[in-house]
Amino acid sequence: MSNLKEPIMTLYKIGGLGADERVFEKLTLNTPSVSIKWLAAVKNESLQDYVIRLSNQIDQSKEFGLIGVSFGGVIAIELSKIVNPKTVILVSSVSKSDELPYQSMRLILSNLIKLIPYQLIKTPQYIMYYMFGAIDKDLLSRIISDTDPKFIKWAMDKILNWDYNGEVEDILRIHGSKDRLIPIIGKAHMVQNGGHFMIVNKASQISLLINEFIDGKLVDE
Repeated sequence: MSNLKEPIMTLYKIGGLGADERVFEKLTLNTPSVSIKWLAAVKNESLQDYVIRLSNQIDQSKEFGLIGVSFGGVIAIELSKIVNPKTVILVSSVSKSDELPYQSMRLILSNLIKLIPYQLIKTPQYIMYYMFGAIDKDLLSRIISDTDPKFIKWAMDKILNWDYNGEVEDILRIHGSKDRLIPIIGKAHMVQNGGHFMIVNKASQISLLINEFIDGKLVDE
């Protein structure tokens, strides 16, 4: 009989605003992981319909979890409504719409986004460096450069119009104390001095939290 330990589950990784698996490359996880590939959004496609298409990349015949960063966390929450993950892990993200900042301005911001031409949708990089708290500026620059502005505009509209305040079971939310893009609202495991891009420059600390959570050893804060 083999003494090899079976993997606990597979984690499906979802980056933010079109960002691919590069944001996860510095994590050291004790369970297998697979990156979900972003699909081009269809014109006027709802978030729910988009998530249904993404769900085809998940092998639901085996135990799995979801890990989402930033907008990827919103996608993970929406996916959890239609698939059955063992756990959901959010990094620099929100578990419900009440945790989003600028509540009173969301409708105004949504209407403004619709007026901005695709050519101008990418924020100047020096602003992105500040908002993301990015130390690895080269990686952030490459991600911004590679992301389709049409997708960014679609995703920003979906975030601003997201309306969900339900509860997700077996969830871990990890948030940076210095996240300027999504200032912390609500309960989360805090990473001191972590910015919005901490998935890269705080990878060892985040890896430890995730591994302890999966192993059932993480103490609630």
